[in-house]
Amino acid sequence: MADEEKEITKETPQEPTRGDDVVTPEEEAFDETEEGVEIEEVVEPLPIEEKVIHINRVAKVIKGGRKFGFTALVTVGNRNGMVGLGYGKANDVQGAIKKGVDQANKNMVEIPLLNDTLVYEMTYKYGAAKIFMKPASKGTGVIAGGPMRAILETAGVKNVLAKSIGSKNHINVARATFEALKSMRWPEEIMEKRKRTVENYN
Repeated sequence: MADEEKEITKETPQEPTRGDDVVTPEEEAFDETEEGVEIEEVVEPLPIEEKVIHINRVAKVIKGGRKFGFTALVTVGNRNGMVGLGYGKANDVQGAIKKGVDQANKNMVEIPLLNDTLVYEMTYKYGAAKIFMKPASKGTGVIAGGPMRAILETAGVKNVLAKSIGSKNHINVARATFEALKSMRWPEEIMEKRKRTVENYN
């Protein structure tokens, strides 16, 4: 045998060049998602608007004199069918408003709206306060005053005819309006309970 040294060459695997036939793991995962799974859109909730209806100063007689405090009547809503009402009491105005907002957020309810107005007219009585609300055509606006206007606007009602008939007390009028909106139901729900349909209702 000849003293010839054979060189052993070790072939290293070459990386495939980037071409049309090469699919990366990221692209493969994207194709699977595109073919089989629909990507859901994330809908951000509407911002909650706060509106102070009335602030009142109250006094409590104690041994050393009188202790003053404040009460705040507050309504919150997203102007799209969600509304709440709260009443807070504290030694300062900001504290009373904060407590009222917290209570209103806890009491928030969803009301039925049709074309930015109410689904039917309603008369509601709360204590000595009596209110009347009626749907209105587009362009009418919110024809209401005081607490009723604030609650209807935060609820998202844009066209309505409303009137406070009884007591003018802010708390009673506000609670009458809120309870009236809270008790509203879609006509289909009412007819379902009566085992009737909207078409044959007379």
